[in-house]
Amino acid sequence: MELRHLRYFVAVAEECHFGRAAARLHIAQPPLSQQIKQLEDDLGVTLLTRSTRRVELTPAGQVYLERARTVLTAVAAAGVEAGRVAAGEIGRLAIGFTGSATYELLPTLTRVLRADFPGIELDLKGEMLTPNQVGALQDRALDIGFLRPPVHARDLVVRLLRREPLIAVLPATHPLAASDTVRLSKLRDEPFITYPSHNRSVVYDAVLEACQRSGFSPAKVQEVAETSTLVAFVAAGLGVALVPASVQHLKITGATFHPLAGTTQEVALAVATRADDSSPHVAKVLARVESLIGGARPDVPSLRGALRRA
Repeated sequence: MELRHLRYFVAVAEECHFGRAAARLHIAQPPLSQQIKQLEDDLGVTLLTRSTRRVELTPAGQVYLERARTVLTAVAAAGVEAGRVAAGEIGRLAIGFTGSATYELLPTLTRVLRADFPGIELDLKGEMLTPNQVGALQDRALDIGFLRPPVHARDLVVRLLRREPLIAVLPATHPLAASDTVRLSKLRDEPFITYPSHNRSVVYDAVLEACQRSGFSPAKVQEVAETSTLVAFVAAGLGVALVPASVQHLKITGATFHPLAGTTQEVALAVATRADDSSPHVAKVLARVESLIGGARPDVPSLRGALRRA
């Protein structure tokens, strides 16, 4: 039995006439009659009673008509769904965000993606350090990662999105909290709250480099894994911090954000995917990210100076 047998049977059952059903199906009447007879022989039951004037369903035929319609509807729906998957209109994406991007990019991008691609299910994972995202991408636990380059993994494609400067986070009670800008050298004697060093956080390295350029290395450092905890520790008066400028979208009472005076230390934000991932819904989301942020570029040194500032 093939699907055409079901289509032929449904047409005859609905028309109650072989001639009209044949015209509806655009086939000749004798082959149609033969196909229905073959279907009945395969099933071992009589589905239709035939007379010179009309065709009627047997009780078995009435039940079979309901089931045949259900099967044909399901097959048609499966075809439509497969087409939508192939077009990237439906699917599931696991997306990771580095700490600072969790509070700025994640909310904005999520709203846009849900509006533009309602058929794509989003599994969002915030506060992921870059090394953790790289591992999750390689293990296929993530499909897209927003992270801080450099990334040394040949099986990933990394596109730079933008650069943003480091800014200072101070307790609201700090003597410099009323200043519009803060000179980093003024913080040489302060305890610093930083991202972890054991995973070689890109921001951790950038903070140390910025301090060294200002003539000092922090004497006391407390490391925390999450951006929200880092800012909360500063608000509690446990120290000061340097963070990417996008972190200022995270509002925590007691913490103030200030541009740095006299330093141009920056960190980059990039989007990473697996090199062998040809999923159409991944491609659609990446294209939307590029249009939203201003265009992604390959992670190569010759292009870094041309990136849009945050």
